[in-house]
Amino acid sequence: MFLKAGLLSLLLLLVSRVLGVLRETALAAAFGSSGMADVAIVMLTLPDWLAGVFVSGALAYVLLPHWARESATQQNATQHRVARYLLWGSILLTSVMTATHASLGPLLVPGISLSLEGSVGQAVVWSALALPAAMLAGLWATRLQHERDFLGMYSANLVVNGVLITALVFWSTRGSATGEGAVPTLGVFLLVAVFMRLLWQGWRMRPLYRHGNSPPSSSIAPGPLPGWRIWIWAVLGAGLPLTLPFVARTFASGAGEGALATFNYAWKLVELPLVLAIQLVASLAFPAIAHAHGRQTDSENSNEEAMASAVRGALILAWTLACAAAAALLVGAPAISSVLFGWGRMQASALVQIAAWGSVGAWGLLPQALLAVALTILATVGRMRFAVLAYALALAIVLVAGVMGYTAGHQLMWALNAGFLGAAVVAWGALGVPAMRRWVPVRALLSPFFMLVAWVTVTQWLGLAGATPSSISGSKQVQAFLLSVVAALFVIASGWFVGPGLRQALRS
Repeated sequence: MFLKAGLLSLLLLLVSRVLGVLRETALAAAFGSSGMADVAIVMLTLPDWLAGVFVSGALAYVLLPHWARESATQQNATQHRVARYLLWGSILLTSVMTATHASLGPLLVPGISLSLEGSVGQAVVWSALALPAAMLAGLWATRLQHERDFLGMYSANLVVNGVLITALVFWSTRGSATGEGAVPTLGVFLLVAVFMRLLWQGWRMRPLYRHGNSPPSSSIAPGPLPGWRIWIWAVLGAGLPLTLPFVARTFASGAGEGALATFNYAWKLVELPLVLAIQLVASLAFPAIAHAHGRQTDSENSNEEAMASAVRGALILAWTLACAAAAALLVGAPAISSVLFGWGRMQASALVQIAAWGSVGAWGLLPQALLAVALTILATVGRMRFAVLAYALALAIVLVAGVMGYTAGHQLMWALNAGFLGAAVVAWGALGVPAMRRWVPVRALLSPFFMLVAWVTVTQWLGLAGATPSSISGSKQVQAFLLSVVAALFVIASGWFVGPGLRQALRS
């Protein structure tokens, strides 16, 4: 059962992320890296970003343990109660955003031109209208997660991405090159997408109401919700990681029209391997680490080696995949950016920036691999406050860089890298030096890192790293892809043959 659920979750997550990248590809084809692309990105991402920061992750942290102690009828009552709070809060926030859209738009896109300020204001209004549905979808996704309905949980985002891709393809083929009329068209599709997601989630939850609709009584009445302190820590723990790229993207917009879109595309080059490799490894390692920790604390003869083995395996696998993804991106960024974003109305100069900024962001995969495993351990041992502190430090570094004027795309990518590195240091520091000595296999981590550095040095020496997307086409593009794949395989092979760590991690 768990294997089937895990494979289904992995498949749906992969499809969801691929569709997310295809949405960015369709957006690039429709608007390129123009000012209208900035407006479209803000409008299409703002509702789910706000829901993710304030609702989705926090609800999982708080409600999943709470629902575990309740009956089905009590869970339904608690869900209805939280839904009322969310709807009233989101309606209030929608009203505020609508009333202040004229001033809020330029804050979200500082580099927007005067001619597009009206468009970005309209985009804020459409995003505000979609916000209540996005908030409610976060709650319903949490309930589906509790019920282990992975198909309903993960496929809901497929509905949204499918509708938005259809809208963007429609506009790229039928719409005006100047983007005139794009905001209301995409706004209507956005509302259709979020409400279709709700319909899908509601349809998946039908059995819950059939089996849990007995009339409540005093003996089965739901208990009080967790206190506000728990909610605050949950919101901070779930929201800060989502805030980092959003803040960096906003600062990047200050460089002028299209800078926000260009930075957003470059971050997508980094985000895909981050989610599908590093964060996935941390998620899959969570049960093993938690089980080893439970054996260690429940037994008089503590089994420290089981905990150390689980952590070392997660570290080796996450780090090796991070080095491999970084090598592939550093070698093949021009070809990858050309294939993903070199369509329709995308400008050649923007493709060069996407490849360059994505290459800088590739180095951030390394500290994020360390951070993902450290956060898994902190969650296991119940010390999530240090995780919040780690991400708060990372956000502070990005904010300082932006305030000091380092708003070019490559500068913000380096700021993000520095923030992730600082967060990793804080997270591992919270675990203590003795734990690091037991859990961190330095020798096994050095081999893929040295291979990564070797590949980068060789490609730069041969001039391959200096290629631009516009100069890569046809057979050269295929060669660049093959070279990036070979680089990733060599990095993985270095970890495979240097010792048994990677082989054991893959078998476990």
